[in-house]
Amino acid sequence: MESRKFVDAKIKRSIADHAEQTDQRILALWAADCAERVLACFEAERPGDQRPRKAIEAARAWVRGDVSMAAARAAAFAAHNAAREAGHEAASAAARAAGHAAATAHVAEHAAHSATYAAKAMARAAGDADAAKAKTEMERQWQLRRLLDHRIS
Repeated sequence: MESRKFVDAKIKRSIADHAEQTDQRILALWAADCAERVLACFEAERPGDQRPRKAIEAARAWVRGDVSMAAARAAAFAAHNAAREAGHEAASAAARAAGHAAATAHVAEHAAHSATYAAKAMARAAGDADAAKAKTEMERQWQLRRLLDHRIS
C-alpha cells in the first residue's frame, strides 16, 4: 500500500472548534454520518467484511441507548482491525472513520478523528493531488454543515 501525505483543508480548525462545544451523542451521530459517506470505499475493496458497517450501526445504537458503551467500543476495535487488514489506503481510512465513530461512545474526541479519516478516504479515492485537494475541501465543508445541522436539531 503506497502512502501519500494527506493534506487537510483549512476548515478543519472550525470543525474542531464546533465539535468541542457539542454534546457527545450528537457527535456520535455526526461521526456516523461522516463514516457512512465513505463506507463504499471500504466495501468496494472488502465486500464481505461488515465490521466498519457494524461500527457505524453501533455508534447510532449507542445514541439510542440500544447498546452499551463497551459494545460500541468493541465494534470500534473490530473496525480498526478491518482497517489494518484492508490493504488499500481509501478502504483503510474509511474503516478507521467507522471505528472512530463507534469509539465516540467512549470518548467524544473520537468524532473529530472520524471526520478526518472520512476526508482522508475521499482524498485517497480521488487519485491525483489536485482532485484529492478538491475532494477534501468539499468533504470538510459538508462535514461542517452536517455538524451544524445536528447541533440545531
